[in-house]
Amino acid sequence: MKKTTILLSALSALLLSTTACKNSGFKKTKSGLLYKIIPNGSGPLVKRGDIIKIQFVHKLRDSVLANSYEQMPFYAKVDSVGPTYDPQEIFTMLHKGDSAVVIREADTLAKKQGMLPEFIKPKDKLVLSFRVVEVFNADSVAQKDQMAEMQVAQERQKTKMESLKGPAVKEIEDYLTKNNIKYQKGPEGTFVEVKEQGSGAQVDSGKFCSIRYTGKVFPTMKTFETNMEPGKPAFDVQVGTHAVIPGWDEGLKYFKKGGKGTLYIPFFMAYGAQPGPGGKPYESLVFDIEVANVSDSAPKQAPMMPMPPQGQPQPQQHSH
Repeated sequence: MKKTTILLSALSALLLSTTACKNSGFKKTKSGLLYKIIPNGSGPLVKRGDIIKIQFVHKLRDSVLANSYEQMPFYAKVDSVGPTYDPQEIFTMLHKGDSAVVIREADTLAKKQGMLPEFIKPKDKLVLSFRVVEVFNADSVAQKDQMAEMQVAQERQKTKMESLKGPAVKEIEDYLTKNNIKYQKGPEGTFVEVKEQGSGAQVDSGKFCSIRYTGKVFPTMKTFETNMEPGKPAFDVQVGTHAVIPGWDEGLKYFKKGGKGTLYIPFFMAYGAQPGPGGKPYESLVFDIEVANVSDSAPKQAPMMPMPPQGQPQPQQHSH
């Protein structure tokens, strides 16, 4: 842990100097990717076919998007790549023990890889700091190591989740009490404010529902997505099939067709340890919802909006 702390401090200092010196000392790949290698390793260079194990910190402005030291290392099989604007471009320049900092500009990344999450702005810079902690020559050895790390990470994440549940619930309860909001609490932990229950068919597991919603990050109440604007289609979901975050599956059952209300969803009923729509892990969410329709069968045409699934994907292993 001491070595980890020292490494993180060194990387943070490097990030600060990067900002101050306008990328001084950085080089560019053919794709335009800015990188800086901090040599501290030994042995041969990483080669095609190797599997590298890396610890990393991924930052956007002052926020940490992902930190493998709090989750688990990433494993990436090294392959020959072209100018992809991806950290894997520099893998074969590294030795075991080397560290590197990679900077990707959001506008360039969007041009090369498509639409980015709304919380990433065009002029933002995504900074990935990582260290090659091991290099494997055989898949079987890498897989064994990965399984061991996964077990450790699961236990660590479970412990942290449990420690944060109580404070997250209290924060929502305090907000509801302070604002005199009447609510019901589901068995799994979703807080439901029923403004209008509705008079049509009851929402239940297996039912197909068309939902209009505005999603917000708690407690800032900053909107991250809405389909309540004119011209936007309702979001169609079959309740109870784990197609959406658990807080939706639980909270929607308090309404009938025509119902309106608000779901206050603690992080463990949303994305858990994965970064949520606001870009941070352990993020509680709020949804103002309207139940536009309830049916026993799926709509003939169901335009799907990018509603939060059970969990967001981790950053690609060869690149959060």
